[in-house]
Amino acid sequence: MKGNIVIKDLSKSFGNKVVFDSFSYVFPPVGTVVLKGPSGRGKTTLLRAIAGLEKDFGGEVSVPDGTRISYMFQEDRLLPWLTARENVEFVCRDRQKSERLLVSLGLGGELDKKSDLLSGGQKRRVAAARALAFDCDVLLLDEPFTGLDPENKEALASLIRDKAKNTLVIAVTHSDADLLGGRIEEI
Repeated sequence: MKGNIVIKDLSKSFGNKVVFDSFSYVFPPVGTVVLKGPSGRGKTTLLRAIAGLEKDFGGEVSVPDGTRISYMFQEDRLLPWLTARENVEFVCRDRQKSERLLVSLGLGGELDKKSDLLSGGQKRRVAAARALAFDCDVLLLDEPFTGLDPENKEALASLIRDKAKNTLVIAVTHSDADLLGGRIEEI
């Protein structure tokens, strides 16, 4: 990615509820920005706008051409007919990388288990591994720690901090923002 993601005068409403009113922000090209705020403030909407999934807004969301984005949604969105490993390989085509990420997240014994047979926390970690495996310029994380115990939160946070050395990580979280380091912005 060459350049910064720039949000200029973003305005967005859902019916009578205004979530953004001339919001502007310039994201750095590398590092971590954690977006915090109460439910309904537009954090997920902002991620969706950056990813190009939300287009119904006023103002500008400028993402440099050619920017590769990886997105970990609030929902795990795994392919249930694939195993944990296959879900991660789906985005990177690298068996060793997939296994390394899954093992790092405590899923070494679940590599060949169909994703629909995993627990909620296991599914969340597979979704995180898949997002981390994609060779991207920007990693968008929407509530990445949901359903994880402290040990697994720290394991995931460590991988995210490592990714942020060469990537822009934009994370939305209600809690655990301190685990990720970087800038914490209230919106």
